[in-house]
Amino acid sequence: MQHFFKTLFFLALTLSASAQTTSIRPLAIGDVATISSTALQETRTLNIYLPENYDPSKEYPVLYLLDGTLNEDFLHIVGLAQFFNMMYTMPESIIIGIANVDRKRDFTFHTELQELKDKYPTTGHSEAFIQFLETELQPYIDATYKTTDTKMLIGQSLGGLLATEILLKKPALFTHYFIVSPSLWWDNESLLKAAPQWLEKNSAPIRYVYVSAGKKEARIMRREAKKIARLLRQSKRTGMRLVFNMMPEEDHATVLHRSIYAAFLSLYPPRY
Repeated sequence: MQHFFKTLFFLALTLSASAQTTSIRPLAIGDVATISSTALQETRTLNIYLPENYDPSKEYPVLYLLDGTLNEDFLHIVGLAQFFNMMYTMPESIIIGIANVDRKRDFTFHTELQELKDKYPTTGHSEAFIQFLETELQPYIDATYKTTDTKMLIGQSLGGLLATEILLKKPALFTHYFIVSPSLWWDNESLLKAAPQWLEKNSAPIRYVYVSAGKKEARIMRREAKKIARLLRQSKRTGMRLVFNMMPEEDHATVLHRSIYAAFLSLYPPRY
């Protein structure tokens, strides 16, 4: 008899669940595209977020996200953009998450330091990745979607190293740079040492640069973030708004999300 009542109980639960579930469909927030790259000699995956009310006849700013794989930074950066569009004055934006293949290869420039070459044998190919961004990815996005001239770039750690390299060497590629905990220790800080010359040489207009690090990060990360922010401030580039944020409670694992939240706060006032 006890077995009979157990059977009736589980049958009732099953029928109740069936009655409550009217339909199930996939939860989708964007598209996955692939692009064949001549510069990189490989196919790359793009995770693409389009605004909820995306209108193909309208123009949208584009935010390019390094470390844009689904299990990296793509989803929570999309969430921040959705929130700041809903509650603040961030315009509806297209977000391009560039999925990684080998970030140590793509985000670092050439080094002759044997210790780095031994530890990271695939590194030193940021020039090819920058070429991919400039000659293949941006033209593909601009041809596929209607875009404004606002192009933003987010990079953390080695991604921050790459974002800094682009800012110094090819500043016109993006209008907004979000540089979080940049790994400027690379190659014995050679990019930092050359930064004044690059800043003097490349005077293309930049609208906004945000640099941050966490106080709970390694000392070298804090020092280098401060130094690149100081060099940018000393360059006195016309029209560039610079924000430097040393975040008191953040470490290398937590600094990105809070940094981009703070950066968006500095860019977009509340709606109400």
